Amino acid sequence: MTDRQQKKEKVAMLSVASNSFLVLFKVIVGIVIGSVSIISEAIHSGMDLLAAIIAMFSVKTSSLPADDRHPFGHGKIENISGVVEALLIFLAAFWIVFEALKKLNFSHVIDCAGWGVGVMLFSSVMNYIVSRKLFKVGKEADSIALQADAWHLRTDVYTSVGVMAGMSIIWIGHKVSPASDINWIDSLAALLVAVLILRAAYHLIVQSILDLIDVQLPPEEENCIRNIIINNQPAINGFHQLRTRKAGNVRFVEFHIKVDPQMSVADAHNITKILEQNINNKFPESSINIHIEPCDGECEDICAAGCLLPAEKKPKSLRHRV
Repeated sequence: MTDRQQKKEKVAMLSVASNSFLVLFKVIVGIVIGSVSIISEAIHSGMDLLAAIIAMFSVKTSSLPADDRHPFGHGKIENISGVVEALLIFLAAFWIVFEALKKLNFSHVIDCAGWGVGVMLFSSVMNYIVSRKLFKVGKEADSIALQADAWHLRTDVYTSVGVMAGMSIIWIGHKVSPASDINWIDSLAALLVAVLILRAAYHLIVQSILDLIDVQLPPEEENCIRNIIINNQPAINGFHQLRTRKAGNVRFVEFHIKVDPQMSVADAHNITKILEQNINNKFPESSINIHIEPCDGECEDICAAGCLLPAEKKPKSLRHRV
């Protein structure tokens, strides 16, 4: 197992452990003081716990090497886990909305709001520390599962702060005017939690689905690959049909290059090895497929954009198209 994989698995287990503790803590405090917003936060953390378990499973499984049944590897398991996580979050958010609206219609009493403030403060600090670690390792390892888990926890930080603010207002309000009925703020804070959860779930599901349907790499990454190809002049006369996609942390890159028709097979093979090495230096763990074609002067429209020949050496037909 590589050091990168060990880091991914350790931080995934850290997320599971921290979320397990927070779910239990929030449920106990929420039930004791009768706060729907804290119970909704416990449900949110429960979804985070489930997301952390799914992320841990996908991190372990997606790293398995390609085999006979999965010749392109297991990278898309991370994307599937992202979709599952997002759907679960949607369900939790709608449940929170239902409970919060029900509490708005029927008055409820919140005792010991100070406990609510304390548990939300503790939750915010812990989730911030763990999410920061997840972001760091997730970006280093290019793991969408860990980054999705990190966004879950970072969203939990924001929602916990919102609930803490609501609890603080209720706590201070009860101190100043014990007879005042401001417990509706608790339900309002729960609705805010639900809105933020839905927003995070939407972005997560979009990102995961894009990779599942083999959308191309971001423009800046494709431009970087083009520059790597161009920098191999004068060995390469041109390139075309660049196609890219991503599964988990693995990028798939394929394109055609045009070379001198008199070039030996060995020299042409060395060019592809250099290209693969340079692309992998920039994007580790990429799967690269390069098709070699002779540059025989029979230029097609598809060659125009990627032609690397000097202007004086380009065929007249191609010069006219460009």
